[in-house]
Amino acid sequence: MKRSVTILGATGSIGLNTLDVIRRHPDRFGVHALTASTSVDSMAGLCREFRPLYAVMADQASADALSDQLSDLPAIQVLSGEEGLCGVASDPESDTVMAAIVGAAGLLPTLAAVRAGKRVLLANKEALVMSGQLFMDAVAQAGAELLPIDSEHNAIFQCMPPERIRDTRGAGITRILLTASGGPFRTFSAESLRDVLPAEACSHPNWTMGQKISVDSATLMNKGLELIEACWLFNTTPDAIEVHVHPESIIHSMVEYADGSVLAQLGSPDMRTPIANGLAWPERIDAGVAPLDLFQIGSFHFERPDLERFPCLRLAAEAFRSGGTAPAVLNAANEEAVSAFLDGKLCFADIAVIIEQTLARVATVNADSFDTIFEKDAEARRVARERMSLINRNRDHYADS
Repeated sequence: MKRSVTILGATGSIGLNTLDVIRRHPDRFGVHALTASTSVDSMAGLCREFRPLYAVMADQASADALSDQLSDLPAIQVLSGEEGLCGVASDPESDTVMAAIVGAAGLLPTLAAVRAGKRVLLANKEALVMSGQLFMDAVAQAGAELLPIDSEHNAIFQCMPPERIRDTRGAGITRILLTASGGPFRTFSAESLRDVLPAEACSHPNWTMGQKISVDSATLMNKGLELIEACWLFNTTPDAIEVHVHPESIIHSMVEYADGSVLAQLGSPDMRTPIANGLAWPERIDAGVAPLDLFQIGSFHFERPDLERFPCLRLAAEAFRSGGTAPAVLNAANEEAVSAFLDGKLCFADIAVIIEQTLARVATVNADSFDTIFEKDAEARRVARERMSLINRNRDHYADS
């Protein structure tokens, strides 16, 4: 049966890779809706090629501009804002939703897709990091099909018996080995990390990604968020997950079993592989990815993560153990700090400082509702901005003196 796909975040890296896989299989997939932030020209081009029924932009001004560009295609209905996002995510005419909106902004539309009982391809790790148990409870209550798209979680998914994905403790699994590339600053000293520039942080050695996730990869916060996501997806704890820095980014993650077996999923660093896996599951389809040449690669290397130079991974594990709203606070502080770094308003090494200070100042409470989570998200953002202002004032003071 031909699947009808809605893509939340169509103009980003994941969205474009998803459309590339769909483009290769017009007999298997159709595009129901596309959403984007404010990239009107890019969205117009995608709408002309894939002819969705709906296109959603983040604000009314962008929606009006898109409507003007698509005035000769009246069959495409252009919507805007959170209401439009959640509407297309839950539309019963679509059975599959690619959740690829970056950051906390992706939580509500992803949740709408879950509550509608769809196949949800989860590329927005922050949604699960923020709401954890509430999100997984919603998946169970609605009978949604949640498939991980992050390359690491998709690798773990592929290395486990499908019927035991949510019950790993009874499947003879002893450890999950979560791999990390180490990012562009893997060999930098702590002192030199203070001087790195946003353009350097966004230049990943192996993957082509958006700015925010590229910076997260450089700080190892991406791996911290993935650790939290893995705990929820596979019903485990940080104590049962070991991060391995693997600079080649060929082994995407591994699962260790009680009999000593370690199953690994290998592939080129190309997001079309896990995307195709999620779109076609349980079948396999061509993703457009070149065959892996192990002879050319030659050897694999592994290192332990350095938590002194890259404390974000430690902070993420601590936030998960704290439970409640702590992971939502961690995520909010990180988003604010990364945004400031990209704007040239914060030193790279101070990203982790801001996150740790915010966690210390925002009280953790029980994550008993989504309203509570969003309240703590907003509080954490206010505190993070205050801490950044203080750091910058102190820096200016010392510079003047």
